[in-house]
Amino acid sequence: MYEISTKDLFLWIRDIKTSNQEIDDLYLLLDLIGGISKTDLVLLKINSQEKVSLKLDFHSLKRKWVEHTQHSKPIEYICRSSYWRNCKLEISTDVLIPRVETEQIIEIAKDIISTEAKKIIFADLGTGSGAIAISLTDENKDWKCLATDIDKNTLNVAQKNHKKISSDSNIKFFCGNWWEPLKNYAGMIDLAISNPPYIPSNVYERLPSSVKDFEPKKALYGGEDGLFHIKQIISDAPKFLVKGGWIILENHFDQSQEIKHLMQAYGFNSLKTINDIFGIGRFTIGRYK
Repeated sequence: MYEISTKDLFLWIRDIKTSNQEIDDLYLLLDLIGGISKTDLVLLKINSQEKVSLKLDFHSLKRKWVEHTQHSKPIEYICRSSYWRNCKLEISTDVLIPRVETEQIIEIAKDIISTEAKKIIFADLGTGSGAIAISLTDENKDWKCLATDIDKNTLNVAQKNHKKISSDSNIKFFCGNWWEPLKNYAGMIDLAISNPPYIPSNVYERLPSSVKDFEPKKALYGGEDGLFHIKQIISDAPKFLVKGGWIILENHFDQSQEIKHLMQAYGFNSLKTINDIFGIGRFTIGRYK
């Protein structure tokens, strides 16, 4: 731990506030690698003390802040970690930064299964950091997950996160494209979840540099119309899902109607669009007949 002057820390925070820089990003930096949360800072103001202990020295913190402000590099990549639900996940530039709106997918999955058999097998297609797989198996101990990703480096990140967060062996990891590595589980999967690349080409070209220059294109870009990967996932789903099995997809705000048409064409019913916390039609669900 490194002791620094409490006064110097608060002066630095004040200077960043007055310069109209994004103060929440600074709080996240201090939390992720400094080891001091926003709540801790409030308490520090109430219970004044001359020194405060941080996990990183003050000079290094400032240098990382400059890296963020000068290059628009996301704090999560600078710190190589991210908060998601109740987890602190390791991330790298091989994986997408987990988004707060995606957290809702966990509740959607639990709502779908709540009135049915508790012991299920679900697939997390394109697991990335492992956020969805880890959260669902951690909150539902009888659920077994098959997590796939096409990139070995990405899969290594997910496996590290699982090992760090859970002692259970309820996730199996497979390297391959979407359903392809799950051939031995054909007709056995109760639920499939995916947050695939779905950003159309015209939108991808206009993404801010903080996203486009740092986050992996393979996790964002969904082809000309954004549906390239979603079409693959839906068309192959009937081979792998049990009768009555569900699929949950995260999608772009304007794709849900087209996705429901695709699902219907491949034998799905109970089709529904679910809005995210911002009121956007972010999720599409369907049940295989």
